[in-house]
Amino acid sequence: MSGVAPAGIDAGTRPRFSVASTVRDLNPGAFAFVMGTGIVSTALRDDGAETASSWLLLIAAAGYVLLLGATGWRVLRWPGRVAEELRGPRAFAVLTLVPATNVLASNAAAVGWRWPAAALLAFGVLGWLGLGYAVPLGLVTAPDRRPAARDFTGTWFLWVVAAQSVAVAAATVSAWALPGPLAALTTVCWGLGLVLYLLLAALGLARLLVRPVLPGELVPAYWVFMGAAAITVLAGTKVAAVAAAARLLSPGLVLGLSVVLWSFCTWLVPLLVALGYWRHVRRRVPLRYETGLWSLVFPVGMYGVASHQLGRATGAGWLSALGGGEAWLALAVWVAVVVAMVAALTRHRR
Repeated sequence: MSGVAPAGIDAGTRPRFSVASTVRDLNPGAFAFVMGTGIVSTALRDDGAETASSWLLLIAAAGYVLLLGATGWRVLRWPGRVAEELRGPRAFAVLTLVPATNVLASNAAAVGWRWPAAALLAFGVLGWLGLGYAVPLGLVTAPDRRPAARDFTGTWFLWVVAAQSVAVAAATVSAWALPGPLAALTTVCWGLGLVLYLLLAALGLARLLVRPVLPGELVPAYWVFMGAAAITVLAGTKVAAVAAAARLLSPGLVLGLSVVLWSFCTWLVPLLVALGYWRHVRRRVPLRYETGLWSLVFPVGMYGVASHQLGRATGAGWLSALGGGEAWLALAVWVAVVVAMVAALTRHRR
């Protein structure tokens, strides 16, 4: 998820602008825009900023419809290109479709749009089942498959984010529909996502510590390392809330694990900031717009939402207050990335 081209367009050569070429070259991780915008909307709503939250929700919904149409066009018009992406090093970026769908489902349910929320959840579950198997199978069975440690990037954590986004959306919808089955789905997805996170975290730390890391490899998508932990914390609070309906896990156990994960998530933040400083200041990698910057917006917003909800679930008021402040930091990051995207789009079209 790197490059300098705008709004999900791959970097590299820049042919004369046309709608067809723009859709053809759409970055497979373009739905990160919806993820980031949607979670900032949630964070602001949690802090009581209903108007700002509603505007961001509308922007996220519009972006989702546009990107969904463009993706459908790509699949029909350039199926070979799409299939190649599912077998390439950026394959996990395709999974942004799933959390983008489920973030919108959760937001829609929160504002009372029940049937759109249910429809989005159904699509999100289908997308998770399809892409959640297609992506790893494509990598494993690719004829030119390379060692996993060499291919590993922060986008792999989208495997975790996708599963946990289903858990969060299912728990939200279960408040008014199918409480038993959706509570069970919430618990199962949380457990699966937790195991995947532990496996990928070990692989990610090994990738950073064992092999030399080049400045160009530390793309913003590595922030999904933290974002995946944060959404696992958020999903944990949802599991605890629906534990009585699911009858699978003890709320105390789930909240205890969520506190441990929140601690690790918080520990990661200074590390990621330091790595960004090393990349851009010490090694002088230019700081410019790339699609992967939306992978920075989502973790910042998700950290705020997870902190707020964990504070509510445990009665720790300081955690909820931290989440409220983080919501406005996430909004500032969102605005900065939007400005950079618009500037890049303007340059791209000249």
